[in-house]
Amino acid sequence: MEIGEYNQLKVNRFTDNGAYLIDESAEEVLLPNKYVAEGLAIGDTIEVFVYTDSQDRNVATTLQPHAKRNEFACMRVKDVNQYGAFLDWGLEKDLFLPFSEQEKKLKPGQWVTVYTYLDSITKRVAASARIHLFVERDLSQLSEGQEVNLIIGETSINGIQTIIDQKYRGLIYENETFEELLKGSHKTGFIKQIRPDGKIDVTLRKAGIENLEEGAERIMKYLSSNNGQLSLHDKSSPEEIQSILSMSKKNFKRSVGILYKKKLILLGEEEITLA
Repeated sequence: MEIGEYNQLKVNRFTDNGAYLIDESAEEVLLPNKYVAEGLAIGDTIEVFVYTDSQDRNVATTLQPHAKRNEFACMRVKDVNQYGAFLDWGLEKDLFLPFSEQEKKLKPGQWVTVYTYLDSITKRVAASARIHLFVERDLSQLSEGQEVNLIIGETSINGIQTIIDQKYRGLIYENETFEELLKGSHKTGFIKQIRPDGKIDVTLRKAGIENLEEGAERIMKYLSSNNGQLSLHDKSSPEEIQSILSMSKKNFKRSVGILYKKKLILLGEEEITLA
């Protein structure tokens, strides 16, 4: 039975506390009543996440944690005591981040990017914020323009930290974001630049979009922050355009043309929408 992982287990018996599940070696683990689905029967196979409860007993849940073992995630700090910080893991039990595994002192409410691992002594899943020890340094599998999966992390002086494909560390510059990026959320992004020093710049826009001239970029930013809709069109007055986008009608029409040719927008009779 793998701690900190999803396991396919079989229902062995029921008690007042819940269903006891077994693996191939007949090791049992309790699935508490609150997670027992109606109609679950002895002999059924169910996928559960197995971890240790506050009394160091193995327990199963159908909840999905923000990260399983050996994964990166950005989590919110719920509490701090003399031993370390406790993170919102998405489960009933919080994830422990020891002081020895912290890069800086943390406070409740802050967010921190961590790597989860199985502690060899306690056999509990724990977290480390020293993510430079766990990220992949061989960048040979990456190329500029490549589509990647991103985990949005904390905001630093340079920009927004990200984890790329659960392997690499990346950065999004704040002036290149056109939507609110929630910490811990997952986004599709693109490799913008791989630097000689091994650092990776990423963007949420496909190659070419980041090179749009200012007016087109302003329209894209407005669309992204307004549910993909802009109540302007070819016959809108210069005053309307100036009021909403702070640009001239000439600049507006040229910018709309650029975006339309790139198939980034759709033109309606009374509005523009994000493609």
